[in-house]
Amino acid sequence: MKNHFSILAMFTVLAAAPALAEDREDILTAGAALFRTADCITCHAIDKKMIGPPFKEIAARYKDDKGAEDRLAEKVRKGGSGNWGSVAMVPHAAMAEEDVRTLVKWVLVQ
Repeated sequence: MKNHFSILAMFTVLAAAPALAEDREDILTAGAALFRTADCITCHAIDKKMIGPPFKEIAARYKDDKGAEDRLAEKVRKGGSGNWGSVAMVPHAAMAEEDVRTLVKWVLVQ
């Protein structure tokens, strides 16, 4: 019985893998487009420190944090400082919720 469950679980994971890859590609494409048009590019880069932290460092810090997406989306909307130094991130309250979520997901897959 255990073997049947293991085989079923393995096929479930394998069947989901293409969808996960497509989701990641969609996130990468949509997030990169938003990054180029939003003002994030003023203070952030993908792999080097500017005014704000590089996105690769943010992704590494929150890699195993299940609640990171919600907290980071809130931080983008409200702004703030203290997590990465004393320079405050300006609030982005006017940015659409869906765009904020897309950008945060994009940052987290860097």
